[in-house]
Amino acid sequence: MKRYGVMLDCSRNGVMKVSEVKHMIDALSKMGYNALELYTEDTFEIKDEPYFGYMRGRYTAEEIKEIDAYAISKGVELIPCIQTLAHFTSLVRHREYRDVLDVNDILLIDEPKTYQLIDKIFKTLAENFSSRLVNIGMDEAHMMGKGKFLDKYGYQDRLEVFVRHLNKVVDIAKKYGFTTHMWSDMFFRLANNGEPYGKNIKIPQHIVDKIPEDVTLAYWDYYHYNKSDYDSMFKTYSEIGAPVWFFGSVWTCCGFVPLWDKVFDTMKPAIESAIEHDIDNIFFCAWGDGGRECSYFASLPLFYALKQFSDGNFDCQKIKDGFYNLFGVDMDDFALLSKVNGAKDRREYISSMHLYNDCLLGLNDEYVKDNGAVNYAEYTKQLTAAVERTGEFSYIFDCIAALSSVLELKYDFGVRLRNAYASGKPALKPFIDECDEIINRIEKFYWKLKIMWHKENKSFGFEVQTVRIGGVIQRLKDCKERISDYLSDVVDSIEELTQDTLSHPEYDTQYFTLMSAGTI
Repeated sequence: MKRYGVMLDCSRNGVMKVSEVKHMIDALSKMGYNALELYTEDTFEIKDEPYFGYMRGRYTAEEIKEIDAYAISKGVELIPCIQTLAHFTSLVRHREYRDVLDVNDILLIDEPKTYQLIDKIFKTLAENFSSRLVNIGMDEAHMMGKGKFLDKYGYQDRLEVFVRHLNKVVDIAKKYGFTTHMWSDMFFRLANNGEPYGKNIKIPQHIVDKIPEDVTLAYWDYYHYNKSDYDSMFKTYSEIGAPVWFFGSVWTCCGFVPLWDKVFDTMKPAIESAIEHDIDNIFFCAWGDGGRECSYFASLPLFYALKQFSDGNFDCQKIKDGFYNLFGVDMDDFALLSKVNGAKDRREYISSMHLYNDCLLGLNDEYVKDNGAVNYAEYTKQLTAAVERTGEFSYIFDCIAALSSVLELKYDFGVRLRNAYASGKPALKPFIDECDEIINRIEKFYWKLKIMWHKENKSFGFEVQTVRIGGVIQRLKDCKERISDYLSDVVDSIEELTQDTLSHPEYDTQYFTLMSAGTI
């Protein structure tokens, strides 16, 4: 069976409401997709494991069964997508799981309690999902075998350890009737000095021989712009001999909107290569790594276009017409959303960077200088106009228009503030009122973000958005107070503004690196 699917991340703060998963299934079915992977690290209920997904909005057994039945009714196979090695970031906070922890968020291989937990996971999947396919994860276990495992067993060849664990997991999956596929990057990382991609990579034959025959390798790649890079990797997979699925991405992972240009620039050559190499199963991931700031429904035209590419249709106008006929909204309106990234190269996440960049520290102010002026006022006008014509998706445009309004002032606030400080006290006076205005705009954005969140997701996880955005507001209040104190000679300097800002080789969009140079 040829599968065209989507993977929805329901583990990074946002767990989609059952009603909204159904809404997504409706949309995917209309677009011609026939599979949906629901990525849940610990966000599903397991009997006798009360801390598994505790306070995370986990799906109950009844909810999974409801989604599963609905998917079947729409001709969509609901496939569980879990983890069985790493990415248990939230779970390992609980001391109840200390015995199964190796290091960071990685399970302890060869520990009997680890496999007891994995057995419970598969038992739960078997009870709630109709499909007997399962994505077992296994990706990005960078420090595997280097923590408690090393203390208990000493150093062992990590590829050997990884394959041993894989075989144990596959045996458990078989016990419950599942056929497995897995993110395959660890084979390449362990054989290639940590790199998951490259030309002419070779996995040792003695390791290839130990890969279970009925495991399918899921080649995920969202990073390359040249077809030859994908061709090389597919060639390597063919040499391994195991069946392979391809997973691309709609780049929702670290900001408030998808990276429109990056999706097309990376996925078009990827799909061309996959078609050429006769890859039957093609999926596209909507990740939420940065805290699930982005609405997955903002990616509908991307899902549609990528499915059309997979079917061999690369005609831009035909794709736009087809999307409009299905949803009654112009693809070009959705493309407006990506403008708030405000970068010369729209392959980067910038909107969250500018929102969270601390107003006094200016840790990313050098990026603002390098990137140049951004006409957020015009973007706000365009997005606000789009609200009136985007129908059921207008709440997304309303939210992002409000964000763009914030960035009109917040984008280069730190750069302008530091320049004013250097010019003398009179130049600082307007910034007191500007702090108030930015706060006012952020509060409006926050309420519209809350509307978007609670329409699409369970309540759990929004506390993260509250803390983040509340912190930005409070820092602006601090900034206003510091300027006032300086102007009235209560203090003789604003210490942060006396420091020169430095550039960084790679600018980060993660909240915790933008708010402070310390620990958050």
